[in-house]
Amino acid sequence: MRVCVYGASSSRIAPVYKEAGRELGILMADADMTLIFGGGQTGMMGAVLDGIQAAGGDSIGVSPRFFDVDGVLAKSCTEFYFTETMRQRKQMMEELADAFIMTPGSIGTYEEFFEILTLKQLKQTDKPLVVLNTNGFFDPMIQMLTNAIEQDFLGDYIWELFEICDTPRKAVDWIGQGSGKADTRARSGV
Repeated sequence: MRVCVYGASSSRIAPVYKEAGRELGILMADADMTLIFGGGQTGMMGAVLDGIQAAGGDSIGVSPRFFDVDGVLAKSCTEFYFTETMRQRKQMMEELADAFIMTPGSIGTYEEFFEILTLKQLKQTDKPLVVLNTNGFFDPMIQMLTNAIEQDFLGDYIWELFEICDTPRKAVDWIGQGSGKADTRARSGV
C-alpha cells in the first residue's frame, strides 16, 4: 500500500512532532506501506522519511524542480520524481497514493488535505484520509469545521470522510484496516 503523508518542512518545529513523524514512518514500514511525500528532508517530511528508512521501508519523493537546491530535498528516497509545478506535484502524489495522512504542517499541508477532502466530498475519490492530531495540533481546525456545521455551511456528513487519530499507531492501524466510517467527533472531544 502506498500512503501519501502531508506535513511541515520547517526544521524549527518542536521535537514532539518530529518524534511522532519518525514513529509514523517506522510503523508504516513495519506495515509494508510505501511513503509518498513531497520529498523534503526536514521537518515532518524528513522525520517520516527517517522512520521509513530506519525500518527498511520504501519511499517515493515528488517535488517541483525549483526545490532542487542544496539542503531542501531528500535524495535518499527509493524513487524520486520531479514535476514543473506544485499542481503537478499534488496530482502525481494523489495518483500514486492509496491513502493519505495529514501530519502537522502549515499552509501547503492544509491546502493538500482540503483538496483531498473536497474530492471525497464530491465523490471523486474514496481513498482513506487521516488527520494525525499530534499534541492536539489540529483541534482548532476541528473546531472550525464544527462551527461551519453549526452555522449550516457544512453538513455533519463531513465527519464520515476522514478519521482523526491522536497517535501514529492509530493512524497506521486505521489505514491498514482499509478504513471505516469515521467518528471524529467522539475521538476529538468536539
